[in-house]
Amino acid sequence: FFFFFFLYFKHAPLCSREIFLFHHWVVSFIITSIIQSLRKLIIENRDVVAAVGETGLDYDRLHFCSKEIQKKYFIRQIELAEEVQLPIFFHLRNADEDFLEIVREHRSKIVGGVVHSFDGPLETAQAILDMGLFIGINGCSLKTEENLRVAAKIPLDKLMIETDCPWCEVRPSHAGAKFVKTKVTAKKKEKWVEGCYVKGRNEPSMLCNIVEVLSGARQEEEEIIEEATFNNAMTMFGMSSQQ
Repeated sequence: FFFFFFLYFKHAPLCSREIFLFHHWVVSFIITSIIQSLRKLIIENRDVVAAVGETGLDYDRLHFCSKEIQKKYFIRQIELAEEVQLPIFFHLRNADEDFLEIVREHRSKIVGGVVHSFDGPLETAQAILDMGLFIGINGCSLKTEENLRVAAKIPLDKLMIETDCPWCEVRPSHAGAKFVKTKVTAKKKEKWVEGCYVKGRNEPSMLCNIVEVLSGARQEEEEIIEEATFNNAMTMFGMSSQQ
């Protein structure tokens, strides 16, 4: 199939419109196949699949994918989540207006969801909350003083925490770093020894840093944040609190 596409492209250099249309069809065919594969994967593994995603819009990376393609297949994945009746793990980066428009339009199809790694303004956070969705906070959500103020405004019953490992750690340059209590010894991967972390690689165990920063920014006890975010995750992902 791809060999045929290569030959078509090579021997019809002047047929730019036809090549474009054919290429568009190829992209559509591939992504449709991916959606079908995702559906099959979910259906065959319902005992371990907790959500669809992550999916959403990222306008900081348009060199990988155009806005129109992103929007089209974001909707397709919302429809997939509706079909399999699972919540959605949302991605949002520098695309607030289009993201909110799409989610509002399709809100009735969405059984639940969390906008993870949120670093947007309070207005966007409020719009997300108004639709009954959760907001996920990690190190990338706590870079600036404005980020901290937004994180402090998220209602406890709509707050989730995450590391997004191996990225999104709380770095010393972040505004939230002043609240970090748990320090670790890290070495470059080439010099790693047992008992140390790998420098520059976030780990799930560093979720405690997110709790520490939120505790400081929100002026709430760590235990309260831990219990609330645990219960929120269990509720959204449909798991019993006894597990």
